[in-house]
Amino acid sequence: MGFSVEDIRKQFPALHQEVFGKPLVYFDNGATSQKPQVVIDAIEHYYAKENANIHRGVHYLSQKATDAYEEARRIVQRFIHAKNDYEVLFTKGATDGINLVAFSFGELLEAGDEIIISEMEHHSNIVPWQLVCQRKQTVLKVIPILDNGELDMVAFEKLLSKRTKLVAVTHASNTLGTINPVKEIIQKSHAVGAKVLIDGAQSIQHLKIDVQDLDCDFYAFSSHKVFGPTGAGVLYGKEAVLNSMPPYQGGGDMIDKVTFEKTTFNELPFKFEAGTPHIVGGIATGVALKYLQELDFESVHQHEMELLNYAQAEMKQIEGLRIIGTAKNKTSVISFVVDGLHPFDIGTLLDKQGIAVRTGHHCTQPLMERYGIVGTVRASFAFYNTKEEVDLFLKALKRSIELLK
Repeated sequence: MGFSVEDIRKQFPALHQEVFGKPLVYFDNGATSQKPQVVIDAIEHYYAKENANIHRGVHYLSQKATDAYEEARRIVQRFIHAKNDYEVLFTKGATDGINLVAFSFGELLEAGDEIIISEMEHHSNIVPWQLVCQRKQTVLKVIPILDNGELDMVAFEKLLSKRTKLVAVTHASNTLGTINPVKEIIQKSHAVGAKVLIDGAQSIQHLKIDVQDLDCDFYAFSSHKVFGPTGAGVLYGKEAVLNSMPPYQGGGDMIDKVTFEKTTFNELPFKFEAGTPHIVGGIATGVALKYLQELDFESVHQHEMELLNYAQAEMKQIEGLRIIGTAKNKTSVISFVVDGLHPFDIGTLLDKQGIAVRTGHHCTQPLMERYGIVGTVRASFAFYNTKEEVDLFLKALKRSIELLK
């Protein structure tokens, strides 16, 4: 399939509606993406034609559902270039995947071991590690960022030591758009014997991901940010590392044999997938990734970068507006503040003009403290957005600023 934004937009029904009498301009893709019709159809088809529990049934519907679910796992494997399909664990989302690692890998840690995260992390990649530190008496260290929103890599190298057991960083910042040099981070971390978790919630939809090339030990992402359903996600983990970890939860499907005296556990990936999963979520995740695979990635990426560069250039001309996050390497995300105005007020007025953006701290409160601000307005673009929509946004933004000043 080639790339035509006009044709693509026809495949996303949610984009074609009005808000307060205005055409919807959806620039909140960093929070969640809209869904193509093929994903919506897949969800309906499962519940209408294949609804059954998986793995344990011998009847026809159970076999159909199991086949579809496990095929989705293989689609994910191919999409992220994992070595084995059983290294792909289905989760509730990136948050769930990170918590799985925090608990299970965390059980292998000892008092005094060190975990490194960065100053730009989402709360989902901060709080789980704080809980590990409380539980296991480990030490949390934080990589500072430069004023432009890039990681201070010199400071990072100084934080690394033989006590470092895990480095957990975001691939791309949900607030700043910064794309971090994760391959370099992984190499330097491995050099001291540390494992690395990459939070891919904001990169999976914008970048080509090859977990074997990156050599990361874990990679987590959410389906709903990559045009799939909510409540579904993926955690990739290297086979050897996953096998070394105890289960995260107990229940059905993750067991080999249960007696009142002792339980033995199933093989990967089932060891970490207790209970009836979000079956249709896994299936629809596969459909969403297959849809993306059929697009021309280079054209998609170029289109998103054109939107980003055009919007940033125009916004820099607005008096009193300051873009937060000016890294050289960014995804199509713009966070900004306007002197003397609260982000919530700007976002509210934009909404009345049909423009959907995100306001607040974006679950990155420590980052807001770093910049000395209460929050930002964030516009985040997807490949189905257009230059015409950016123009509508800019017009509405200027009008909102005029009304508030």
